[in-house]
This record gives sequence, C-alpha cells and structure tokens, in this order.
Amino acid sequence: MKPLAEKVALVTGATRAAGRGIAVQLGAAGATVYVTGRSTRSQRSEMNRPETIEETAELVDRAGGRGIAVPVDHLDPEQVRALVDRIEREQGALHILVNDIWGQFGEPEWDKSVWESDLDGGLRLLRLGIDTHVITSHFALPLLIKSPSGLVIEMTDGTNEYNAENYRVSFFYDLAKGAVSRIAFALAHELDQYDATAVLLTPGWLRSEAMLEAFGVTEANWQDATERIPHFAISESPSYVGRAVAALAADPDVRRWNGKSTSSGELAQVYGFTDLDGSRPDAWRYIVEVQDPGKPTDTTGYR
Repeated sequence: MKPLAEKVALVTGATRAAGRGIAVQLGAAGATVYVTGRSTRSQRSEMNRPETIEETAELVDRAGGRGIAVPVDHLDPEQVRALVDRIEREQGALHILVNDIWGQFGEPEWDKSVWESDLDGGLRLLRLGIDTHVITSHFALPLLIKSPSGLVIEMTDGTNEYNAENYRVSFFYDLAKGAVSRIAFALAHELDQYDATAVLLTPGWLRSEAMLEAFGVTEANWQDATERIPHFAISESPSYVGRAVAALAADPDVRRWNGKSTSSGELAQVYGFTDLDGSRPDAWRYIVEVQDPGKPTDTTGYR
C-alpha cells in the first residue's frame, strides 16, 4: 500500500505549513523526499520561527518514507544546482517537484496601494515568491523529464478563477500569486512533449503553525478559534493538501490535470481522501458562496 515507494520527490519550502504537510504525506505513500528550506537546527531564516527542515525529514521517516533534509536558499542558483546534482547522484532520478517556497517575513502590507507600500519589502516578496520557483524549475526540470510521467506542483493561494476576479488586498501579494499561476501555465506547455504534468494547486484556509499561533489555539483545539473568527470553521490541516499532492502523484492518469488549477477541496472529491478529522473541507467554494457574500457561517455541504 505504498504507491510512491519507487518515487523521488523534492519539496521546496518544506520547513512548515503546506510544504511540511506535503512532504509528510508523500512519505506516507512511500516516497523518498528531499525537503529544503533555510531554517535548520543551527540557523533560522528571517521568518524567525522554530520549525526546521530536520524535523520535517524526521516526520517523513515516521510516516513511512525517507526524508532527506537539505538546507537551500532557492534564490541562490549555485545552491539549487548543487541540490539537483546531489539528487541525481544519490537517486538517479527526480519524479515529483513541489514548488512551495514563500518565505515572506511578516505580513504583506494589506490594503495599501503600490505607491503606499514599502518598495524594498514588496520587491523582496516578489523575489521570494516568484524567483525561487523559476530558479528551482530551471535546474530541477532537466532531471525530472528524464523519467516518464514527471509531476510538477506549483503551490499558490487561490484558484485561477478566484484570483482572476478578486484583488488579493495587496499589490505585491496579488502579483506574486498571479505570477505563480502563469508559471504553472507555461510549464504545462513546456513539459507536455516530455509526458510530464504541471498543476497549479492551492490549499484552502490553512491551519499552519503560524496561523494556529496567531489565533491562540493548537491543532487539537483549533475549533475554539471559531468563536472569534467564525469562518475559520472551513479551515484545513496541512495534511489535507499533502494528501492532495500524494493522490495526484499516484494517479496513473495524472496527465488529465496538466495546466489546470485545482484545490485540495476539489481533489478530495475526485480522489476520495479526507482531512485528518475525516472531513472534506471545500474552502474555495465556501469562500465564494458563503464568506464573500457575507452570509452567516454554515459549513453544511462544504465539509
């Protein structure tokens, strides 16, 4: 029951949140997973959080896979080149690439125009959210296309449909997420002739470590936060989007998703997996049909 036992994956930005959830669930399906990030037991990124790539690799091992932690700054081409060379040297192949890097220090400047925003901070956000994906794809894809049925997952926030019609409350954040959509679109065209697939994937309202901490709850009692933030009732654990990636990676007909934008909630309906609590939250449908129109919180039919 390990459908990815012979597969090698690279999950960038795997220190925490969605990246960690994806790495662990790929491990649960039997994959060898290289997990990268800038926060290790000996140093932290500017995000200054306690989670480390070593912890993620250990969680992959415990889940049933093999986790390999590699400190990498994905803005440094030589570090990324060395990472891919190492994967080829040690494994001989790369079957799954998950571009999940974000790395934003602090919150984007919500509700500020481009001329009101801090320019240096905004440009740094774009470098972390876009350049890292481009640099990683440049070096990793030549190895990935050597094996048939390679899979690239571009992680973003929001489906193409939602982001096309909704301003994401910050010029730089909106631009970063829109650019990742186009990266997935372009990769789908470039990979098509190599029997490889590129998919744009978004989680819903993610119960990341930082989100739980901000709301003063844990994964064990997250529902307590709905007393103050009612729509948090539609939230999901990082494992949910992790199971979405594992389902895509194990699908022999994954090519049907090439160039498409999808979400953890949509894929749960297609593949039948659930979140850790047995539910199937469909956050983006809920946001459009309940939250954005200002209706009272009611997750009936949405999880």
